[in-house]
Amino acid sequence: MSHSLTNDLCSRLGIRLPIFGLAHRIEVAAAISRAGGLGVYAAARDGPHELQQKLRQLRELCPDHPVGVDLLLPTGLPEHDDRVAVAAALPQGHRDFVQGLFRQYDVPPATEGNFFSQYVRSQSLFEEQVDAIAGSDIEVFAAGVGTPVEALARIKARGLHTIALVGSVRHAQKAIAAGADILVAQGYDAGGHTGPIGTFTLVPQIVAAAEGRPVIAAGGIGTGAQVAASLALGAQGAWLGTLWLGTREHEMPQELAKKLIAADSEDTVITRAHSGKPCRVLRSAFSDAWAQPGAPEPLSMPYQQALTGDLLAAVEQHRIEPLMYEAAGQSVHWLRGIKPVGAVMDRLVTETRQALQSMAAYIAAD
Repeated sequence: MSHSLTNDLCSRLGIRLPIFGLAHRIEVAAAISRAGGLGVYAAARDGPHELQQKLRQLRELCPDHPVGVDLLLPTGLPEHDDRVAVAAALPQGHRDFVQGLFRQYDVPPATEGNFFSQYVRSQSLFEEQVDAIAGSDIEVFAAGVGTPVEALARIKARGLHTIALVGSVRHAQKAIAAGADILVAQGYDAGGHTGPIGTFTLVPQIVAAAEGRPVIAAGGIGTGAQVAASLALGAQGAWLGTLWLGTREHEMPQELAKKLIAADSEDTVITRAHSGKPCRVLRSAFSDAWAQPGAPEPLSMPYQQALTGDLLAAVEQHRIEPLMYEAAGQSVHWLRGIKPVGAVMDRLVTETRQALQSMAAYIAAD
């Protein structure tokens, strides 16, 4: 007989399964929620008006199940989205290095913009993104980087559950002080912006520091056995991101999908070249170039993305395969083909139950 995986956190959020999916497409987030988990749309690369529209579409795709949205809200950035001022601060040597990549890989100029070429991360941009979320009817907000008190208070006042992703006990304490309801303990294994502590080591530390708040485990999770391990470590769920890149609903460019499917755990690297902050990405000619002896040191956020935005927009538009990459965790090992979200969820649930049942023998009466 299969048992329910629902726990207290699931009941609190109105979901059936303790599986949380961070997805870069609203179609993927909606499918995760419809399958019983919680789909969280990664919205950091949306301008405010685009974000408003995406959240309306997300609700239309998933009218009867809770959904979430994730933003990056780092502190210490420029007050305003002043592209001219930021561009003026870019060192000429760094500009020359990026132009060299344009020439080396024969990258035509972009005729279409993307987030990195159109926006500069700034406090005013974050406030507009938060405005879009506060005006929506989604249920859950996750802060992927940073937990500004005012933003969390505004979102909580609208009745949303607030989640903070943390990579250390110190970050957890800051998130608790800022009012986060739920903590995601994100280990070094994770894709995207991540810290230096491994998932298996981090999760019990965050559980101990959470002051009774629910904790979700994240970082390198790609199987149901790891979901079960997360529960055994004291977490009330598992947070997965990389696995959803290999879903049909994500509709990834074929060149990038091929690279991800072929990749193994050691084919991801932590680099500051993507954003200026340590970020685990799929290794590519882009990350390799910045790691070469003599390459300039990546700039801090938001200057690094202002420096590389036009190049990355052109790489994306023209599909320059060697330079194409995506944020990806060590769980890329389990991304072995393009499957529907429902099939991925079914595998995770089956494997989680099998893993939990296999542990039953250890607590059987002598």
